[in-house]
Amino acid sequence: MSARFPGFDVLSQSKHWDHTTAGVVLERLAPLTQLAFFTAIEAATARPLLDLLLGQHDEPVVPVLELIDTRLARGETDGWHYDDMPEDADVWRQTLAWLNADAEAAHHLPFARAGVDVQRELIQVVQDLAQDGKKWHDYPAGHVWSLWTRYGCTAFYSHPVAWNEIGFGGPAYPRGYLNLGVDRLEHWEVRDAGAERG
Repeated sequence: MSARFPGFDVLSQSKHWDHTTAGVVLERLAPLTQLAFFTAIEAATARPLLDLLLGQHDEPVVPVLELIDTRLARGETDGWHYDDMPEDADVWRQTLAWLNADAEAAHHLPFARAGVDVQRELIQVVQDLAQDGKKWHDYPAGHVWSLWTRYGCTAFYSHPVAWNEIGFGGPAYPRGYLNLGVDRLEHWEVRDAGAERG
């Protein structure tokens, strides 16, 4: 439940979704626990990376790693990739290996065991290089940063927990929305508790 939208739970509206839409959304609540794409070492590196990028420190936590894993295992990409980069799946594997190598070189520990402050420091290096238009290892850092954040945000905001956090009412089909416009709510929506009134 969200502090900004108290009492709001998008899943209470699932009875209004068609069966196909409900199936797609509800599948995200119980992603496969057995990873199909990432190796155990890659997953151990990717999980803290994604949690730090998305600020996921407290429950409820969106299973971002599992959602990305499912997507990559199915070959579901954005439909494009940078022409100076390999396919997304290959970039994920390589960049996770580099994060581990950087942690080992600097701190003699794998990324997963390096501690949050060290993990932040190693991730910050990539972001700083991206802002400066430089490469991180063999890839443009900006492209790596884009890949990590695109996949992370896509997975995070595909999940009902994130929808509750932002007050999103979920799929509009087939019911639709009637009260369109600024500050006009449907009868089942909840006003933002943090919004300033003018």
